[in-house]
Amino acid sequence: MAVYTQVSAEALSAFLARYDCGDLVSAKGIAEGVENTNYLVDTTQDRFILTLYEKRVAAEDLPFFMGLLDHLAAKGLAVPPAIKDRQGVEIQELEGRPACLIKFLPGVSLSHPTPAQALAAGRAMAEMHVALDDFAQVRINTMGIGIWGESLSRCGRPNMDSIHPGLFDRVASALTEVERDWPAYLPVSAIHADLFPDNVLMRGDEVSGLIDFYFACTDIRLYDLAVMHTSWCFDTEGRNYDPAIGAALLEGYGTVIDLAGGDRSALHILSMGACVRFLLSRAWDWLNTPADALVTRKDPLAYLRRLEFYQQAGATTFQ
Repeated sequence: MAVYTQVSAEALSAFLARYDCGDLVSAKGIAEGVENTNYLVDTTQDRFILTLYEKRVAAEDLPFFMGLLDHLAAKGLAVPPAIKDRQGVEIQELEGRPACLIKFLPGVSLSHPTPAQALAAGRAMAEMHVALDDFAQVRINTMGIGIWGESLSRCGRPNMDSIHPGLFDRVASALTEVERDWPAYLPVSAIHADLFPDNVLMRGDEVSGLIDFYFACTDIRLYDLAVMHTSWCFDTEGRNYDPAIGAALLEGYGTVIDLAGGDRSALHILSMGACVRFLLSRAWDWLNTPADALVTRKDPLAYLRRLEFYQQAGATTFQ
């Protein structure tokens, strides 16, 4: 469950009074997500998402995230921008946390996407990339390749090997390969960096929204597609790869942005890098999340299995 900060009805009513959004009718904590506290808020006028930003989202990064969402919304993309209060302010404070009232988007988060849904999602990512071509703000990827070695060292050999024997050396070896072959020459832009299936809202086979931009940053544009590939094309445990989903993602993306041969080959090493990134963040959470925490830990080995798939399959996965 992702409700770290409790918000009283009195405090929420006072918060909503800053907006032209009606009076509070109901508020319910949202269990999905692990980074922030989220409430589904109904008022006499509409439905909203209230987000309180917890420790993993730095307050100084919020203007970048809000600016990116405003930019995409202004270009007609289905994203959830923050609502401005009567004074034109987006970023507020509530219960001692930075907070925003967010536009509610209809749709269902995916758990087992179909090829048709993957096709639509791949196209939606490419449309987002095109819309961000002229987005001027920059944010360093704080979860990017530059910190993976440090993250591995911080987890430590004994702790990593307690998760799985030999895990430290297996990740270190893969990281050496990724760092050696990283395609730094590819175009860089603002990217989502976390477009897992549960961050895409669907209505049937159509995308109704892209959400949860709180890892958004400036990085290799095609890395975004690689992250998507690692998260969409496997079962939850990372044991089974679905080539139909992979092909549909690339086809959908390619209907908007051409995937030339060199780009397709680079997706292999970018996907290995994405596996290292999520394996390490999951390992850190696995080792440091208290047993009584409200957040369910995610298995880092699910990304070790994905990493091993890409290592064994090679670039042929993307041909």
